[in-house]
Parts: sequence; structure tokens; C-alpha cells
Amino acid sequence: MTAQSFETLTPARSPISRLFRALPVIGRVIRDIERDIYTVHYLIVIALTALVLAVQAWGLPALVLTALALVPVIFVLLIWITLP
Repeated sequence: MTAQSFETLTPARSPISRLFRALPVIGRVIRDIERDIYTVHYLIVIALTALVLAVQAWGLPALVLTALALVPVIFVLLIWITLP
């Protein structure tokens, strides 16, 4: 393949995308999800297991801090589903 044809196959990535892909853990997760979409299911199970273990170790504060961290995510999802 020539350099010209290779460039047309790979889309240009934004600087933010390149920054996330450069981070050790997050970049690897992004690349794994790109290869196999079912990796998301494993990530959900791992996150829920970590939450259960945190609640067992630290009790209610771990659950409250998790809920507090998810508030912006829920707001974004609510705005996203109400867009026309």
C-alpha cells in the first residue's frame, strides 16, 4: 500500500482522542473496545465488582461518592435523549 492509500483508510483523530489513547490504562481499554465490542460487558462487570468491594470495605461513603460522580453522566444522558 502506498502512503496515500493508507491515509485514506485511517480517519484523522482529534487531539483529545490522541491524548486519551496515549494514557496507559484508558488507551488500552479504547483499543480493546475497538477490536471487540463485547469487551464493554466485561468492563461493566469489573466496575460493578469494584463498587461492591468498595462498599464492603468502606461502607456507605463509597456508594455515595459513586452516585455523586455519576450525576454529571446522568445529566448528559438525559440531555442527549431529549435532543430532537
